Amino acid sequence: MSVLENFTFATNWSPILFTFLLGITLLYLYITGPGRSRVTNSEPVPLNKKIWFVSGMITLYVALGSPFDILGHFMFTFHMISMALAFIVAPPMLLGGMPEWLLAPIGKIPGIHRLKFALNPFVTLVLFNFSFSIYHVPRVLDFVMTNNALHYTYYVWLLITASLMWFPVICPVKAFDTLQGFKKMGYIFANSLGLMPACALIIFAPSPMYGTYTSPELWAIVMSLCIPQGASAASLLEMFPAGAQAIGWMEPLEDQQLGGVIMKLIQEVIYGSILIYVFRQWFRRENPKDREADSMEPTQAYYERLRLQSDPSKS
Repeated sequence: MSVLENFTFATNWSPILFTFLLGITLLYLYITGPGRSRVTNSEPVPLNKKIWFVSGMITLYVALGSPFDILGHFMFTFHMISMALAFIVAPPMLLGGMPEWLLAPIGKIPGIHRLKFALNPFVTLVLFNFSFSIYHVPRVLDFVMTNNALHYTYYVWLLITASLMWFPVICPVKAFDTLQGFKKMGYIFANSLGLMPACALIIFAPSPMYGTYTSPELWAIVMSLCIPQGASAASLLEMFPAGAQAIGWMEPLEDQQLGGVIMKLIQEVIYGSILIYVFRQWFRRENPKDREADSMEPTQAYYERLRLQSDPSKS
């Protein structure tokens, strides 16, 4: 990672994003803590929920504000790790930390009820997977990366659609928690297939697809836009004549293939973990006797079985 030494601390660790995310985090901790008394119908927020939210914000910063972001301009692999952390890992953590009473005021905003269709599981599934896949069409990615305003707007859009995609699964509002049991598991499985065409295209492409990582001139333009001190494309080319290949870890095609594989692996691990959690929750609801048995101490369960064996009439 010696290339990072050529950039300032502010470039490697975005202070603007850090300040913004820290402000949101402190506001959340105040509203769910000392300021909760100012919110009507509020309830205490468990510590584990607060930990999930704060962890989600940290994950978001690591993905978009740490050296991962700069390295993502040199290697497609780091770009995909950043995307996976920001839009696959962070959103369910943030939703898991949201109490229902904190989201309730959003439903009272005039006209917001007309957007209820955006929470339809089919809509959320299509919106995120389509938006993410389109972003990784070569011409789209190369074009978006050369326009700062469009780049930031698209990332905000991906974060919104990712949160909507996770909403039917990690649903903090009971009134909208319509997917249960096999339906919720089917929804998660369908999402795991949603990015498969894009990942397959990236992994099995016969040649590098992205000019950002193969053309030094295009890379210099893209890189100049993400540096706070505003270095010119010409000066960056003088510093790194090989463009993205300056890091020199692997060939562009190998880098592209590894990025696609890592994205798919992270996606499958997260989706698989949540699928197991949803299955266990569903199984417990369908088998209350097993849930009661699980809640007993081992010694209690043991003596209960002995009592029933010694006196069958009580079974």
